[in-house]
Amino acid sequence: MSEKRILIVDDDDEIRELLEFDVRASGYFVDTASNGLEGLNKALNNTYDLILLDVMMPKMNGFDVCKNIRQAKLAIPILMLTAKGTIDDKTEGFDCGADDYLVKPFDIQEVLLRIRVLLRRNQIEDKTALSDEVLQAGDITIFPETLEAVVVNKKVKLTPTEFEILYCLLQHFNNAVKLATLLDEVWGYDSNEDVRMLRVHVGGLRNKIEPDTKHPKYLHTVTNVGYKLTPFGEE
Repeated sequence: MSEKRILIVDDDDEIRELLEFDVRASGYFVDTASNGLEGLNKALNNTYDLILLDVMMPKMNGFDVCKNIRQAKLAIPILMLTAKGTIDDKTEGFDCGADDYLVKPFDIQEVLLRIRVLLRRNQIEDKTALSDEVLQAGDITIFPETLEAVVVNKKVKLTPTEFEILYCLLQHFNNAVKLATLLDEVWGYDSNEDVRMLRVHVGGLRNKIEPDTKHPKYLHTVTNVGYKLTPFGEE
């Protein structure tokens, strides 16, 4: 298996060097950038398997870096590391296309865990894409190769995390899927602390597939359980 390539983008020299040391010691190839514009240029002109991305940086903030990477149709996993930890900040990060979010100060072992989870998920997606699998039920069709979904006749582009959530729910359509199951299948671990993160991603997914987000037709909340997808539009 080839060495995984990780780009670390952070303007804090101490944090960037700490991350570089520990991530490289874990067996990954590491490249770094000390501001957002440099990070974006490297992301667009090189091949990486994952990006660790700070938010508050000179020349270009992490949110804008993330937006530009997604606009370039790069599906590379992005893990945001930031001191901005409110739910609004996380929502903005996920709306930009981030896959995961850790708040500073963080434990380096938690960072390494999230890296392994995102790389594992992306590897699974790559294998799925090679099979050209198309999963369809009712009004919803998803295309793993392009991370797209078609709802009725509307095509939408999904983030890797939104795709994983929809893929999981579509495999269990018309049945309630527990929050713990979604967390385990999408992120590879079950943590109550990440339930809010899951809900933010579900909100983003609803914005893309629902005709009316206030009255969901497809993606329903099941109180005290989790979520249920009704691709045929049952209420």
